[in-house]
Amino acid sequence: MTGKDVPGLMEAKDSIPAGTKINVTFLGNEDLEMRVSAAQAVRELGFVPVPHISARRLASRAQLEEFLSRLQDVGATESVFVVGGDPTTPEGPYEDSYDVIRTGLLLDYGVKEVSIAGYPEGHPDISNEVLWRALEEKSLSLSQQNLKATILTQFAFDTDPVLAWIDQVRARGIDSTIRIGTPGPAGIKRLLGFARRFGIGANAMIVKKYGFSLTNLMGTAGPDKFVTDLSAMLADKNTDAPAGTTAGPVKLHFYTFGGLLATADWAREYSRAQS
Repeated sequence: MTGKDVPGLMEAKDSIPAGTKINVTFLGNEDLEMRVSAAQAVRELGFVPVPHISARRLASRAQLEEFLSRLQDVGATESVFVVGGDPTTPEGPYEDSYDVIRTGLLLDYGVKEVSIAGYPEGHPDISNEVLWRALEEKSLSLSQQNLKATILTQFAFDTDPVLAWIDQVRARGIDSTIRIGTPGPAGIKRLLGFARRFGIGANAMIVKKYGFSLTNLMGTAGPDKFVTDLSAMLADKNTDAPAGTTAGPVKLHFYTFGGLLATADWAREYSRAQS
């Protein structure tokens, strides 16, 4: 959710299981009060806030400390997501999320778990070599600080690159929980717009595999097939893989492109159908 989505959270609260982690974004057009108030609302409604810390949007170390302090005041620092952020030129001293992590400040403000970004299909502006080095450096730094690490990935339509990427993560000795980014149900045009923006594969073959067609963009699409196929593939892998080569802990993270309520209702109905 964004800082502006508190009304949407109120609408969806009865459809979201207590204790669910809800990320709160760090957008350039929102201020400190909006971000802290949103995190506080998440906490007060019985969920776990995961505030984003956008490294390249931070103007100074003092601003980072102020944000962490305000979040701590409302009980919202246990889990955070540290990400590089969108600005081409950093607004302050932090080039990327690793720069924030290695300050050591997160521990000072009660952080226990840090989510870091993963990119199964790469990043349109960052080479794969740089992405892998960054993932390894951040994972090592968090381990040295005794902070729990979770890898939260960009969303995907295709299970094949996701599985291949998980294999590479584990081959590098990184055993953190991976949360695979999954689009909540949303309009097809909207999904494709986000895919283009973030460099997600969305050609005719991929989207057909996901469950919709590029020739009919008027409807909505949900992740039913993606989640079902990914679950089956992970189960097969963990059953057949030699010791030490399993996929390890893999969960989901929903991007609520179609709104919090629509995503929560979808997840609830999907879970019921599997039980």
